[in-house]
Amino acid sequence: MTQATRILLASRPSGTPTLDNFRTETVELPDAAEGEVTLKVLYLSLDPYMRGRMSDAKSYAEPVPVGGLMEGETVAEVLKSRHPGFAPGDLVRGRTGWCSHSVINGDKLRLIDTHGAPISTALGVLGMPGFTAWSGLRFIGKPKAGETVAVAAASGPVGSMVGQLAKLAGARAVGIAGGPEKCAFVKDELNFDAALDHRSAGLASDLQAECPDGIDVYFENVGGHVWDAVLPLLNLYGRVPVCGLVAHYNGEGAADTDRLPPTMSTILRRSLLVRGFIQTEFAEHFDEFLAEIGPRVASGEIRYREDVVDGLLNAPEAFIGMLTGKNFGKLVVKVA
Repeated sequence: MTQATRILLASRPSGTPTLDNFRTETVELPDAAEGEVTLKVLYLSLDPYMRGRMSDAKSYAEPVPVGGLMEGETVAEVLKSRHPGFAPGDLVRGRTGWCSHSVINGDKLRLIDTHGAPISTALGVLGMPGFTAWSGLRFIGKPKAGETVAVAAASGPVGSMVGQLAKLAGARAVGIAGGPEKCAFVKDELNFDAALDHRSAGLASDLQAECPDGIDVYFENVGGHVWDAVLPLLNLYGRVPVCGLVAHYNGEGAADTDRLPPTMSTILRRSLLVRGFIQTEFAEHFDEFLAEIGPRVASGEIRYREDVVDGLLNAPEAFIGMLTGKNFGKLVVKVA
């Protein structure tokens, strides 16, 4: 029998999660049945959407039940297989949750192809976050040469890809990030045209100065006061792919001001397209994404940064810190 360490949702958080909202257990896994695979988890992805899974509010996916395994995607090694598509030693990506080992239906797994990049990139630049950026721009933002593309959380796994793809499309990329170090990374290493600190009291005026011709595409990851600064600068027929609203995930600051009237007024007057999306609706294009982006990541043309935390038991603390911007780059936990 294989023993697994698992991190469960102990209680639903009110506001920012605390360590008390998590509980650890060790269980013995059953033998894999026909069609199943036994896995050893190597890396766990930590992502902002997980905060929504901890709540029982109605959303696009079912919440994690209290006492249930925390939701999450992992890179894992196949230990045993009773599925014809996998053999021991294969490296796969799947939604095993926050655990050290798992038994899962093989139909829910995907063999990893990172084109020579480290396998952890299958959870970041070559995984869900990278695909989110690629599909949101490809099918909603549709940047054109000469346009201005702005993105918040620009040093993170989604925002960093958005800006680099905008540059490849011939557009101007303006990133918004938290703090001088992250802004320097966005400007100097990712080669955005500009990087602004969202913590600056002068964000609105700084953004206006960097976008003298307005903003044609704004990739929304944050909401809150960043949206307040962007909204007046959106151009006629501007496009706003809405990927996330991390400023509101903990239920703090969501009601500090009523943003609906100015937002709706601007949508009307400037004929804006504001389109929320979940990357799974474009899943049929994932192979196209990998074929296009994989070689560019492996060659260094598209850059990325990872923030690696060692040990599954450190996942709750790292996750809590991520929600307040303490991570720098794609946050992954090295499990084994």
